[in-house]
Amino acid sequence: MDQANIRNIAIIAHIDHGKSTLADRMLELCGAVDPRQMRAQYLDSMDLERERGITIKLQSVRLQHREATINLIDTPGHVDFGYEVSRSLAACEGVILLVDAAQGIEAQTLANTFLALENDLEIVVALNKIDLPAAEPDLYASEIEQVLGIKANEILRVSAKTGEGVSELLDKVVDSVPCPSGDSAQPLQALIFDSHYDQYRGVVSSIRVVNGEISQGEKVHFMQRGTGAIVEEIGVRTPELKTVKSLGAGEVGYLIAGIKDVGEARSGETITSAGEKAEMPLEGYREPKPMVFSGLYPMDGDDYPTLRDALEKLRLNDSSFTYEPETSSALGFGFRCGFLGLLHMEIVRERLEREFDLTLISTAPSVEYRLTLTNGEIVYVDNPSEVPQSNNMSEIEEPYLLASVITPSSYTGTLMDLCQSRRGELVKMEYLSPERVELSYRLPLAEVVLDFFDQMKSRTQGYASMDYESDGYSRSDLVKVEILLQGDPVDAFSSIVHRDKAYDYGQKMTKKLRELIPRQQFDVPIQAAISSKIISRETVKAYRKDVTAKLYGGDVTRKNKLLKKQKEGKKRMKSIGRVDVPQEAFVSALKIDD
Repeated sequence: MDQANIRNIAIIAHIDHGKSTLADRMLELCGAVDPRQMRAQYLDSMDLERERGITIKLQSVRLQHREATINLIDTPGHVDFGYEVSRSLAACEGVILLVDAAQGIEAQTLANTFLALENDLEIVVALNKIDLPAAEPDLYASEIEQVLGIKANEILRVSAKTGEGVSELLDKVVDSVPCPSGDSAQPLQALIFDSHYDQYRGVVSSIRVVNGEISQGEKVHFMQRGTGAIVEEIGVRTPELKTVKSLGAGEVGYLIAGIKDVGEARSGETITSAGEKAEMPLEGYREPKPMVFSGLYPMDGDDYPTLRDALEKLRLNDSSFTYEPETSSALGFGFRCGFLGLLHMEIVRERLEREFDLTLISTAPSVEYRLTLTNGEIVYVDNPSEVPQSNNMSEIEEPYLLASVITPSSYTGTLMDLCQSRRGELVKMEYLSPERVELSYRLPLAEVVLDFFDQMKSRTQGYASMDYESDGYSRSDLVKVEILLQGDPVDAFSSIVHRDKAYDYGQKMTKKLRELIPRQQFDVPIQAAISSKIISRETVKAYRKDVTAKLYGGDVTRKNKLLKKQKEGKKRMKSIGRVDVPQEAFVSALKIDD
């Protein structure tokens, strides 16, 4: 294929600005899909994506427009899946930046624009949803010019819903996005930018050929992993899988090489020819750093091997989450998993339950703390139950975020109140236009991961948007709150909280557990403690057997004698008895939304 006719582009935008709908119109306009098979969000192949109306995985497709071959990548918009966007951009020379004509620039619009600029990509800006009654394209075109420096008269107006302006957008992509600069005569260098596991065919990798050419039947070498394979099938997505004999420099397609070990074809891997090897691998991806940690345990202990295999397969498809085995005295064997955010955690858990038919318990999400021990050693801990007692620590630090919130100016006060209540520090406040303001706050990650997004949306009627990046560690007055049942700590309920909120957390957990734990034959004390100091207590009262029913009338000493005997039996039972906590109680007590 003539390299001058290839255009590799990605669609980037804030969540819900119409990326997948625009991809639909492009598929229709280029005749890639039979009209009878066309459906909304055609490229979103996962049931979960269609139900939630969001894109979770990047999707690539090859289109023909005029004389050009366009390799298009549809990317996710949510901040938790920003890693997918960065992977997509490594396979492109240009991007279509989509902005909602009724909402204007949002937090992820800015974040994705800076990503594209870092990758030195050509940016084609389009205002979408111009068919909406609330659309103000002229206002937001001038806002884009003011904030991003892209001239208002160069910004296209489109409606992904009706198809208006989409043809002109494709024309501009062909005219302004440069063609790939690879050399087909050089040794093969191809970058894997995505992979997924097919149970019948093994690993299916999405690749971008940078230099050289890759052919069916060829022996290839994975440079980072140091392993070899034979190319069984090579092809392109149109969007159906279509086999081809070879892919040249600048082309995007898929590769199947009979790989069964999921670790061999990770995203960022460089493929070269086994005969004439390239000297250097391509620059891969910066490994994403998990920010939220949670334990995942099978409801049925026998499902542990199934969960392990499921995590291994899902890790190939989504390399941005991590996992390692852990054991809990309350929940048995499971895995400690790291996620990019709360939505990411929710999606991974739901995919495990659906795709691998598992029923899982997840512990309350936590973040990674940095502890300085009394002997000077620095350790990182993501599981609250592993935090040592305070007399063994000299200080504890927690991760912070630099959050950028864009909101209509009328909600500035209520958002500042929210950030202040979450221990936030105002960094700067900037007006993008008279009606819209950008607030920058430094916030503890632990205060953001639970319900910050929900609170932000409800306080601003859904108009505010947020993007964030990591901002190191800072010392805080944090304490470890343990929940004790009959004097024994239950590791699943341990939590690290700020000292000011410790009492509230202890009260909430003890009250909730008192309602959930069934009554035993003896009193069960439920306590919340910081070190050895009890800060809250509730008691599950024992059953009282009505053994005196037949003793009414007659001497009262007979009745008291039986009650005393029963009391001693309960005391003995308490010393040897074990509190039985049903799994349902753990599930209810660990529910995130509570």
